[in-house]
Amino acid sequence: MSETGNRLRKLLESPNFDPQNYVKQLSQQSDGDRDLQEHRQKIQNLADETAQNLKKNVYKNYRQFIETAKEISYLESEMYQLSHILTEQKSIMESITQALLSTDKDETSKEMQAAFPKETEEVKQRTLTSLLEKVEGGKNIMDTPGRHLVYNGDLVEFDVDNMSPIQKVHAFLMNDCLLIATWLPNRRGTVKYKYNALYDLESFAVVNVKDNPPMKDMFKILMFPDSRIFQAENSKIKKEWLEILDETKKNKVTKDRHKKEEEVPTSPVRVEVSTNPFDVEDDEPADAEENVDLSLEWIQELPEDLDVCIAQRDFEGAVDLLDKLNGYLKDQPVTQRVKELRLKVDERVRQLTEVLVFELSPDRSLRGGPKATRRAVSQLIRLGQSTKACDLFLKNRAAAVQTAIRQLRIEGATLLYIHKLCNIFFTSLLETAKEFEMDFAGNTGCYSAFVVWSRSAMRMFVDAFSKQVFDSKESLSTAAECVKVAKEHCQQLTEIGLDLTFTLQSLLVKDIKAALLSYKDIIMEATKHRNSEEMWRRMNLMTPEALTKLKDEMRSCGVGTFEQYTGDDCWVNLSYTVVAFTKQMMSFLEEGLKLYFPELHMVLLESLREIILVAVQHVDYSLRCEQDPEKKAFIVQNASFLHDTVLPVVERRFEEGVGKPAKQLQDLRKSTRPVRINPESTTSVV
Repeated sequence: MSETGNRLRKLLESPNFDPQNYVKQLSQQSDGDRDLQEHRQKIQNLADETAQNLKKNVYKNYRQFIETAKEISYLESEMYQLSHILTEQKSIMESITQALLSTDKDETSKEMQAAFPKETEEVKQRTLTSLLEKVEGGKNIMDTPGRHLVYNGDLVEFDVDNMSPIQKVHAFLMNDCLLIATWLPNRRGTVKYKYNALYDLESFAVVNVKDNPPMKDMFKILMFPDSRIFQAENSKIKKEWLEILDETKKNKVTKDRHKKEEEVPTSPVRVEVSTNPFDVEDDEPADAEENVDLSLEWIQELPEDLDVCIAQRDFEGAVDLLDKLNGYLKDQPVTQRVKELRLKVDERVRQLTEVLVFELSPDRSLRGGPKATRRAVSQLIRLGQSTKACDLFLKNRAAAVQTAIRQLRIEGATLLYIHKLCNIFFTSLLETAKEFEMDFAGNTGCYSAFVVWSRSAMRMFVDAFSKQVFDSKESLSTAAECVKVAKEHCQQLTEIGLDLTFTLQSLLVKDIKAALLSYKDIIMEATKHRNSEEMWRRMNLMTPEALTKLKDEMRSCGVGTFEQYTGDDCWVNLSYTVVAFTKQMMSFLEEGLKLYFPELHMVLLESLREIILVAVQHVDYSLRCEQDPEKKAFIVQNASFLHDTVLPVVERRFEEGVGKPAKQLQDLRKSTRPVRINPESTTSVV
């Protein structure tokens, strides 16, 4: 940049720059218009250069933004990897700690057994009885023989939905059941708790809840279809509860199995069939539990891994884990441990399904088009929820289409609004159909639901269309153009094999019929009004340009023989009423053909017939009433124009547009035969 340009830049960039003073000084110092033009050019060059610099900065910042976004993406993936590594390390540390604790526990138990003799059943029952005396409503619990206390302690129950503390409880774990008693804070005496619930050990599953401060030291008890969450005092007590609950459940299963085995030899039926080789089948359930290996590391960590996947919104990873488990257990027998694992996994499946359903709910952001729903839909289908996925997908798209239509600005020009409306609706419908075909390619049973949804979506479109076109009383030509646009856009759906033309027609037929009848009444009233003022005089268009314009209009209407009715200079040998009627009726015919549906055939035909009758009856009446021979001859010439020129054109154009002849119009023309030209007669046959 030159030195002058630099000075000018510094001047304009100075904080004390005053535009008015600058322009005032510049006008005083300039010698004339040329100096001002040169200075203007300098300022313009400076402005262009500034604009280029701004554009370069924008591009530079945009590139930096893209690079930053990539770096964030890389960082996010690294964080996921780090999280996975930390999870693995934590599980390894927990397994090592558990192994060490189990070793210490075994040594301690051996020492305790050596130091103290084993408690008798009577001592255990006495301990349980003394504890249950503190529970209001728990006296009948000791009626079951052989029941004794295994473990007990204070817990805090939390709400499953919002994770808020509910109440303080005391849990009594017995060898065959679990008793939950609520704490009575203001009760004096020996009774400190109130009976709340009693669960058989086989009726529930115990699930560890990962620590998420401040929610920690928790475990969940699943009883179909409900669940309860309890918090221990610290992590050590929580671990004891989990271990003792699991060990007690296993002991009960083992004890029940041994009891059944002991009962088998005493059965007389068993002795009789003891030589039957098929008796081996009776031992299979007992051995089956040993055959299913659930000690694999990935199976042990499966519930927690599913929780992590759901929390991190890794839906694909969660479903992959479920598929892996289902494949592993496919041919395995259903044992008690498998049932417990299934209970834990089913709870995660329910949570995953709820998250996926929320992803597809219309309350979520509807931006991104139908492709944004593909992830949730595909995972729901993999979970066997194809019907629910189909229903939610279509509801999501219906809400998106409805929102797009509502947000469409209503322009002053109706045709412009209809162009935008059709473009938004049919493009959305086409994209939805393609996405539906891609997502549900293997679920042909869902296609009928899409067809039903398409019809309801079309009904939504027609409501918005009719409100703007027909309820606002637009002209018939505007309504015809709007319907034509809608038909053309509807034809685009045939690319994917979806033809909704019939649906569109059936939804529009009522409004179009009303518009045709309304415009027919307007034409008839206008024709009657002109007939009342008819003087039966030739038209004088005053200028050749007006005559040429009229000839072009008649030619565009299909009246090619209009030249023979024009006279010298600017005269037309026809009445103004007949010419105006011809133009208006031909215009009505053309717009009616644009709006034509097979259901509207008789409506359009009868409307044309009624309009023609108004003109024909007026000519007939005028011939019978007119006494002047010259005027009568002029009326006959107009009647001949209607009969020999206009009516054949109407019949031919109707047949071309509809594809079949108009019998009613042919009968009307035959009944209105040409008038017998007899100036002296006062009667006519029309």
